[in-house]
Amino acid sequence: MRTWQRPHYLVPNKRWRLALWAIFIAYLVVGIGSVEVNWMRAYEGLDRGAKFLSGFLQPDFTSRAKDIYAGILESLTMTVTSTVVGVLLSLPFGVGAARNISPKPIYLFCRAFIALSRSMQEIIVAIFLVALFGFGAFAGFLTLTYATIGFLGKLLAEEIEGIDRKQLEAISATGASWLQRVHMAIWPQVMPRMIGLSFYRFDINFRESAVIGIVGAGGIGATLNTAIDRYEYDSAGAILLIIIVIVMACEYLSGWIRKWVS
Repeated sequence: MRTWQRPHYLVPNKRWRLALWAIFIAYLVVGIGSVEVNWMRAYEGLDRGAKFLSGFLQPDFTSRAKDIYAGILESLTMTVTSTVVGVLLSLPFGVGAARNISPKPIYLFCRAFIALSRSMQEIIVAIFLVALFGFGAFAGFLTLTYATIGFLGKLLAEEIEGIDRKQLEAISATGASWLQRVHMAIWPQVMPRMIGLSFYRFDINFRESAVIGIVGAGGIGATLNTAIDRYEYDSAGAILLIIIVIVMACEYLSGWIRKWVS
């Protein structure tokens, strides 16, 4: 007697599954073969990699202390301002992008803006804004703010769409206005999550400030890039350690605030 087996959830036919696996493996082999790797350059790079690791283990905080301090201060300023402004602007976009509480025209507009914001990586936006406004922290501030709106707006909209509708219906039954429903029934449910996401975005913005600084958008990225270009790996290691410490401190702080709010 033949034993019943649950059919495959995606491709029930076994022959088709084997054929798809064969195509995938063949594509993987061809793809790897098309990658041009200069093995001699990679071998020579091992020595530079070892020096960088040595500098990371023995960081130098003094040689470029002035530049490091100025870069970290500029990155923190950009991060704090862009996160605060981005969070405030993401609130109307997040509420507008929630299907269950927004009229369709507003929903489509907010969803389109969020999708556009998320479709471009920060460094591409930074290159455009540096060309538009010139080198400096202002271009970095605009870049991180723009990215924050798309990131938090999408997640806030999804949180609102997943709320407990019983509270919303109870508040609506009292004759509350739209703003009162948002304030009394929706915001208390999404606030703890929103606070946690805001601190998470702060982490991302600080790390991204080190990346966009390489293209001239201010922050510690320019100092880090200069240190690496000059083979000052001990100074680069010091910068990376400072970035790690700040991100970890923010992570612990966000956990404490989420526990206090919830």
